[in-house]
Amino acid sequence: MADETPVLDTIALMTASSVDACNLDPRELMLARIAALAAVGAPPVSYLANAGTAVDLDVTLEDVQGVLVAVAPIIGTALTVTAAGNITRALGFAIAAIEAELD
Repeated sequence: MADETPVLDTIALMTASSVDACNLDPRELMLARIAALAAVGAPPVSYLANAGTAVDLDVTLEDVQGVLVAVAPIIGTALTVTAAGNITRALGFAIAAIEAELD
């Protein structure tokens, strides 16, 4: 584990362990992770950290909307709207980063 990023390294190890122990296919796992992020009111950076993998697994915006619709009755209006806003912010950050890289 690198001394400079102990928190990120720990999160990466926890994630890898979870993926190894899970019997869901990778796309289902990503949709479950999005649902969990919504349920806990995760900040935009949490969605951003999963965005690359989600794109690689062909998770679409329609899929994410479907997840939010599915969990809305359980997590409530406030967390659902917070998740939608934080996902939008994460996408904005990703687009800005790509644009900056292209310039």
